[in-house]
Amino acid sequence: MERVSGKIALVTGGASGIGRASAIMLAREGARVAVSDINLDGAREVAAEIGDNAVAIVHDVTDETAWTMSLETVVAAFGGLQVLVNCAGAAISGTVEETSLEDWRDLHKLDLDSVFLGCKHAISYIAGSGGGSIVNISSVSGIIAGHNLAAYNSAKAGVRHLTKSVALHCARQANNVRCNSVHPAFVDTPILDSILKRDTREEGLDRLAAQIPLGIIGVPEDVAYAVVYLSSDESRFMTGSELVLDGGISAR
Repeated sequence: MERVSGKIALVTGGASGIGRASAIMLAREGARVAVSDINLDGAREVAAEIGDNAVAIVHDVTDETAWTMSLETVVAAFGGLQVLVNCAGAAISGTVEETSLEDWRDLHKLDLDSVFLGCKHAISYIAGSGGGSIVNISSVSGIIAGHNLAAYNSAKAGVRHLTKSVALHCARQANNVRCNSVHPAFVDTPILDSILKRDTREEGLDRLAAQIPLGIIGVPEDVAYAVVYLSSDESRFMTGSELVLDGGISAR
């Protein structure tokens, strides 16, 4: 199948985890993909795995100037941009009393400010390429709070509402740019390791799986399927919404 055939996508955080899976699946479904990451070697490995329809970009998503440079690189390589997947991010655990102001600000800079910068600067490129889709990777933690994820809850909730604001702005501008968010629960990626630090990895995964009604941990491809849908014309009537991939946690 080629569900995103002819589309040009930029995937941040593309060197690993959900970003990697999304970049590979978008390419498999017909897109040309710019794999961006602060880890250039990792981005190059993913781009090499994809082949001729991919380029690797070193990209600090917290740096506004880097956004302009990355977007211009995509246009120079492929001639436009129809899809932005804001996937770069991190997680820290800690209650509101345990979290330092420095850690709070650092996490919001990476998990929320970067999404703001991406949306802000990519809209005109996507609109100028005939329209398309922005997909922001949030978390179920942006919908349901936990006592020991104060900064992460806040940043991911911010992504959810920023997504809605961007969607309404673009609809008002009639620029054919849609914006939606994806909210996974526990997915087996490097980010999860920061939550598992108290346990052996196997014990930690079992502990997290026990919190999910389906009794399983997600894999990056579970989220990548949602990214492909939101990037494709199949979701043409969807904007300002969220897809929740949480194994049933939010149904309780």
